[in-house]
Amino acid sequence: MHHFEMGFWLLFLAYLTSVVGSTVGLACTLQSRYAVSPRARLGWLLLAAVSIGGVAIWVMHFIAMLGFTTPGNPVRYDVSRTVLSAILSVGAVFVGLVVFGVRTKFALWRLLVGGLITGLAVNLMHYTGMWAVQIKGTISYDMGLVLLSIVIAVVAATAAFWFTVVVDRVSMRLLAGVVMGVAVTGMHYTGMAAVRVHVDPNAPDPPGLEVFTFLFPVFVLAAIALVVPICAALMAESPAEKEARLSAAPLTV
Repeated sequence: MHHFEMGFWLLFLAYLTSVVGSTVGLACTLQSRYAVSPRARLGWLLLAAVSIGGVAIWVMHFIAMLGFTTPGNPVRYDVSRTVLSAILSVGAVFVGLVVFGVRTKFALWRLLVGGLITGLAVNLMHYTGMWAVQIKGTISYDMGLVLLSIVIAVVAATAAFWFTVVVDRVSMRLLAGVVMGVAVTGMHYTGMAAVRVHVDPNAPDPPGLEVFTFLFPVFVLAAIALVVPICAALMAESPAEKEARLSAAPLTV
């Protein structure tokens, strides 16, 4: 079993993808806290969930999986389980973001519960995605490393949320994306370190698709998933601009 069959550059590409998706998603999360209506707030959180769950977690996972091989034996992916992992990732992240970002006022319990749910969403996507992996044999896990991967994801996701809202500076928002990228990538490779492969050379070739077969459509979907929230975030007023506009508005009697 190899995790970096194509080289260590995949680690950096996967991490960069996660940071970009996380940064865009956390920017949308911040915008949701200043939305003027509940509908607009949920719209921003949905864009954030697509960016974080769809790009930072799901796409990052399959970029990293390009390096996963069982030398001399094929690795295939069950399409329905792969799609399910994407749906669960976006949906679970959305739940975590709603808990954390649905109110403007900061609350510690929302930070902790939202970070917990979002961190668990990272794990949910990873292990559902690994459920889609088909090899000539079986896959098992070291439960100690699995638990460590859960802790890494939850702690770093909570820290990323904290950086997003507690300090209102662009540098801190970028740092939040970097921290969230650490959560996703660190969780992934810790989870992969937990993998134990038991190859059966006499087993038939597994069904499913090779990862390269669906990689191009995944990148296209990732680009679309990022363009929409990036454009929305660029066109939206920043919190400082909104505060300045409201303070400059004439008083009405």
